[in-house]
Amino acid sequence: MNWSALGDVLPQALAIALSPIPLVLVILVLVSPRARSSGPAFAVGWLAGLFALTASAFLLADGADVATDTTAADGANLLQIGLGLLFLAFAAKQWQKRPRPGEEPATPKLVGAIDSMPPLKVLGVGFVSAALNPKNLPLGISAGVTLAQSSPSVGISSVVSFAVAGSSVVLVAVAAVLVLGDRTRQPLDELKTWLLANSSTIMMVIFILLAAKMIGSGLALTA
Repeated sequence: MNWSALGDVLPQALAIALSPIPLVLVILVLVSPRARSSGPAFAVGWLAGLFALTASAFLLADGADVATDTTAADGANLLQIGLGLLFLAFAAKQWQKRPRPGEEPATPKLVGAIDSMPPLKVLGVGFVSAALNPKNLPLGISAGVTLAQSSPSVGISSVVSFAVAGSSVVLVAVAAVLVLGDRTRQPLDELKTWLLANSSTIMMVIFILLAAKMIGSGLALTA
């Protein structure tokens, strides 16, 4: 385990873990009648999807030898800068999407359907939500490239650790429901309502912080 490398991608992991919509989805699963089967299914699908996304980026970057090849490393740094600029665009979009005072926030269609899905379908939703979410894609790609750049000795175990860190909030929520049962229902309902009302603001702040981190790191390594 390379702790320094994992520290480099911790901001991306936290951004994924704290993304409001996946949290809303897992909360809906956890307050449904199938919580004890669908909750773990979503968590497994989410963890597997995040690992698959990050591992794909890591293996491609590692294959290009970005840790030791100067040309490949410069290309990886430019990619990080480009992703940082993309996050700035995401932040601007979230600002435009924020609900105005007195306006009801828009609710994604999947939010109204996931609580009635069977566990196997919930597992698939978890996988797709992690691996193919437009907001997760640049985060997973950035993390995979950063891990590949960190050191020639960084292995796939660091990708596993990143996936676990990015899934931490989902995993903790599922574990809490399995242990505490119905006592979690009211706090989860309240958290779901708050997340839906404030998701645009939360993601805007996260994207701005990530953009600053990635652009700064890319420029520093390119210089």
